[in-house]
Amino acid sequence: MNPVPDTLIHEGRFAPSPTGDLHLGNLRTALFAWLAARSAGGRFIVRMEDLDRANSSADRARGQLADLAGLGLEWDGDVVFQSTRFDRYRAVLATLTEAGLTYPCFCTRREIREAAAAPHGDVHYPGTCRSLSTAVQEERARTRPPAIRLRAGDARYVVDDVIAGRYEGAADDVVLLRNDGVPAYQLAVVVDDADQGVTEVVRGDDLLPSTPSQLHLQQLLGYPHPAYLHVPLVLGPDGDRLAKRHGAVTLADAGGPAVVLPWLAVSLGLAEPGEPVATAADLLDRYDPARIPRTPVTWPG
Repeated sequence: MNPVPDTLIHEGRFAPSPTGDLHLGNLRTALFAWLAARSAGGRFIVRMEDLDRANSSADRARGQLADLAGLGLEWDGDVVFQSTRFDRYRAVLATLTEAGLTYPCFCTRREIREAAAAPHGDVHYPGTCRSLSTAVQEERARTRPPAIRLRAGDARYVVDDVIAGRYEGAADDVVLLRNDGVPAYQLAVVVDDADQGVTEVVRGDDLLPSTPSQLHLQQLLGYPHPAYLHVPLVLGPDGDRLAKRHGAVTLADAGGPAVVLPWLAVSLGLAEPGEPVATAADLLDRYDPARIPRTPVTWPG
């Protein structure tokens, strides 16, 4: 993967799902994304990935924005909500379908899970519906509306990640449209990053395996490839990914910006324990991707 040329305007983003409060892992990623953009003199945008209409809400989005503002992570321009862009996603999907790059999938989640757990160990979609005849598709559509998947073929990509290093993986036949008619994350994130001119993607390293599929979509659509920085996760004291069950993991519950910001700075290798950090801007001169730990951190650390 070739990184975005330096001649382009640097633009980073933070794209949470407004389905609950931001926890410290989310805030750590947001801080790092903000520092990456601002240290390069670039723009920092916020996008609400509210495709999950059942659990997303305007109140949760407002709460997340308030937390970002509380840490001094100001953003540029209006916040974009994916729920307002369904027509755009469907137009791109139509382009892919016209090119013969999609197919209907009738598999249930259980069937996909069972296939992923098969002895061959392939965690990608196994292609169960990839070669169904038109007659079989029509028959199955009478009882179950299909999702729409990308026909990825045997495409493979190398990601030269700034944090995680070299990662190679196969593009998957990812879902582009869910069977309830809602555009899927993999399509929306690729279209949004391109439309918003994002040149650098900072996110948790649990999303690294999905990057080859997103690179493939970008390639098919003629979009530029952004640079990627996948940040190791924040874990709870039990060693699992940080979650509400671990207790005081939100900005308010953990003690507010005066407590959380110094901890975030230390966790990113940008401050020493006990060192005061009053604002996010205090860390701009220290920003250096080489300083970030390459392993997960634990809260409380």
